[in-house]
Amino acid sequence: MGILDGIVEWIAEQIMYGLDLINTSVLGALGCDMSVFLRYFPAAETMYDSFVALAIGLILLLWIWNLFKNFGLGTGSEAEDPIKLSIRSIVFIFLAYYSDTIIETVLEIGGTPYDWILSSSLPSLDFGSFNSVLLTIIGVCANGGVALIVLILVLVLAWNYLKLLCEAAERYVLLGVLVFTAPVAFAMGACQSTSNIFKSWCRMFGGQVFLLLMNAWCLRLFVSMVGAFIANPLSL
Repeated sequence: MGILDGIVEWIAEQIMYGLDLINTSVLGALGCDMSVFLRYFPAAETMYDSFVALAIGLILLLWIWNLFKNFGLGTGSEAEDPIKLSIRSIVFIFLAYYSDTIIETVLEIGGTPYDWILSSSLPSLDFGSFNSVLLTIIGVCANGGVALIVLILVLVLAWNYLKLLCEAAERYVLLGVLVFTAPVAFAMGACQSTSNIFKSWCRMFGGQVFLLLMNAWCLRLFVSMVGAFIANPLSL
């Protein structure tokens, strides 16, 4: 059983070292900064101007259509006031054109607490030493098959932590999609009939920023728990 225990212990150590590598690389990459998103999806920046042109075209189309509803179909149909419609359309044309500046400002505001979460001081963490700590504790409480028990616990820990990291990465990618399609969302606010789409996009965008902050907070909370456990494994 000595050789088997050694193999199982080595596998557990490699899993924890890989988890440590993923932890240090992924947490710093995810955030409200879209530089990592553009590194892997460079076409998003290239096609952004197309979305701006599409947004302005949609606003003009909605403007003409609603004016036609007012003057062509009579006042009996549900149509917006032409003066308010014109002012609203002009405002949203500017919003769609400068949507990159608006979104960048929002991301800077949301990125500030994200940076605070990542820069907060935590107990020093080395996932690789977590395996040896488990071996020590379980070795005191159990006889035989200790390394196998540790491997199972390590696999459960690594799997759940990777799922949390994948969820944070998914939030980041979805936030990038919302950022680079923002002009079309702004176009939907140009008239009353499509304003609910713009409001839903605003709620979704704000929710993704908030959830990204919560993912970072949960990951850092987990890291602090593991670091405190490694520092004082027998204080339970």
